[in-house]
Amino acid sequence: MSTSAQHQVSCGGGEISETMQAVTKHKGCGTIRGSRKASCGSQTGISNLPNEIWEKVKNHPCYSEEAHHHYARMHVAVAPACNIQCNYCNRKYDCANESRPGIVSEKLTPEQAAKKVLAVASAIPQMSVVGVAGPGDPLANPDKTFKTFDLVNKLAPGIKLCLSTNGLALADHVDTIARLKIDHVTITINMIDPEIGAKIYPWIFYRHKRYTGVEAASILSNRQLQGVEMLTARGILCKVNSVMIPGINDQHLVEVNKAVKSRGAFLHNVMPLISSPEHGTVFGLRGQRGPTAQEVTALQDSCESKMNMMRHCRQCRADAVGLLGEDRGSEFTVEKIMAMDIKYDEQPRKAYQAKVEKTQIAKLAAKQEELAGLANASSEIKVLVAVATKGSGLINQHFGHAKEFQIYELSTSGAKFVGHRPIHPYCQGGHGEDSKLEIAIGAIKDCHAVFVSKIGGCPKAELIKVGIEPIEQYACEFIDASTIAWFKLYLDKVNQRKIKHLERVEPARHNALISAA
Repeated sequence: MSTSAQHQVSCGGGEISETMQAVTKHKGCGTIRGSRKASCGSQTGISNLPNEIWEKVKNHPCYSEEAHHHYARMHVAVAPACNIQCNYCNRKYDCANESRPGIVSEKLTPEQAAKKVLAVASAIPQMSVVGVAGPGDPLANPDKTFKTFDLVNKLAPGIKLCLSTNGLALADHVDTIARLKIDHVTITINMIDPEIGAKIYPWIFYRHKRYTGVEAASILSNRQLQGVEMLTARGILCKVNSVMIPGINDQHLVEVNKAVKSRGAFLHNVMPLISSPEHGTVFGLRGQRGPTAQEVTALQDSCESKMNMMRHCRQCRADAVGLLGEDRGSEFTVEKIMAMDIKYDEQPRKAYQAKVEKTQIAKLAAKQEELAGLANASSEIKVLVAVATKGSGLINQHFGHAKEFQIYELSTSGAKFVGHRPIHPYCQGGHGEDSKLEIAIGAIKDCHAVFVSKIGGCPKAELIKVGIEPIEQYACEFIDASTIAWFKLYLDKVNQRKIKHLERVEPARHNALISAA
C-alpha cells in the first residue's frame, strides 16, 4: 500500500490522522453535501440510495455491510410466545452456551428491557439499534413488544428500532409499527410454494385456530407477502431472511427472492440451516444437513443480480448484545442492570458516530487509491482471502485469537465481502491446540491468503505447508485497501510468471467439526 494511503490508527481503533484526511480532500473523495455519493464518483458503502434511506441504514449493522464493522446491536428478549412451529427451531431458555436464533438466557419485562437498553447504550457507544427478535415471535406478543419500543422511544429517542417476525401477524400491526417509528422490519420467508412450506412448518396458529400442512403454509405465505407490500407502502425498510435447507428449499429460494423483490423488500439474507442433533430440532433429529459455505455463496450469487444480498449475518441469539459476531450479554444480566444507577448520556454515542464517519471517508480514500492501480488490469483471476478482524474495518486481530474469519473475493473489480467462517480460537491461555489449528486451517482451505495482525511460527508454517499465505505486513490497516494492494502484487507475480495461479480446494464441512471440538 502506498505511503499516502496509510493511516495512523491503533489495532483497537482510533482517530484518523490529519495526513489521511488531507489525502481524502486531495483525492476529491469527500462526501458531497446532501448526497451519499463521494465526489470522485464512488459511494460510501451503500450505493445510489436516497438520503432518507441512507440515514436509516448507515449505522444499522444488519442492513449495511459497511456499518457492521463499526456499530453494535442489541436484542431484548420480551417475546416468549410463538404462533408457528418451524422444523429448524427449538426455543431454549437459560442457554448461555449456544449462539443461534431463539436462544436466550433470560426473559425480560418491557421495563427491564428498557433499563437494559440504557445500560448497554451507556457502556457501549457503538450500540445503534435495539431489536425484538424473540425468543418467540414479537407479533405473537404485541403488548410486550410495543410497550418495550414505546419505553425506548421515550428514554433514548436517538436509537434505531428493529423488529424481526415470521410475518403471520404482521399485517395486523403495520399501523402501530409506523406510529412507533420502527423503521426496520425483518421477515423470515422460507417459501412461496405451500407444498415446500409444509415440509418446513408443521403448524401455524392463526385467528384462534390451528392449521397444518399445505393449508397452514398457504396462509403463512400469503400473510408474509402481504406484510412486505404493506411495509413498503409505509416507507418501512423490509429485510427478508431465508433459511437455506438443502433438498427442501435451496433451489426454490431463487423464486422467493424474485417474489420479495417485486414487492419492495430492501435486502435479502440467505442463511444456512443450523442443524445439529443436540439442538433438539426436528431437522436436527432427522439428520437434515445444513449447506456448505460454498453452497450458500452460490445461492447468494444467483440472487444478487436481482436485489441487495446480506452476506454478513451471524444468526444472532434473541438476547445478543454487541458487534455482530460477539456477545456481551453476560455483562448485562437482569440482576446486574437492576442494581445499576444509570445516568444515560447520548453524547458519547454521538461522538463515536462522528469518529466513524471520518474513518469511513479515510477508508474510502485508501480503497480508491488502491483501485486506481487496477483500472487497466485485465484478468479473469478471482481469489478468496481470509481476514482476522475485531471490527472497525481493520486487520487488527491475532490469528490465534480469531473466533471467525471474514472472507473476501478479490478480482480486478476490487474486494467483495462474501461471508464469514466461524472457528474456535486456536490460542488458549498462551498455548495453541493442534485440533483447533486444524479446524481453523480447514475453514479457509479455499483461500489463497489470510490477513492477520500477528501470527505465531507454528501456525504460519502449517498455513504455508497447505498453500495459504499468512500476511502480517498490513496489520492495523484498512481491509479493503490492504487486500486490493496484495491482489495487485499477486497478479503482477502471476503475469511475470514468478508464480502460477492455482484454484484452491473447497474447505471441509467445518461447522460439524466445530460442534464436535
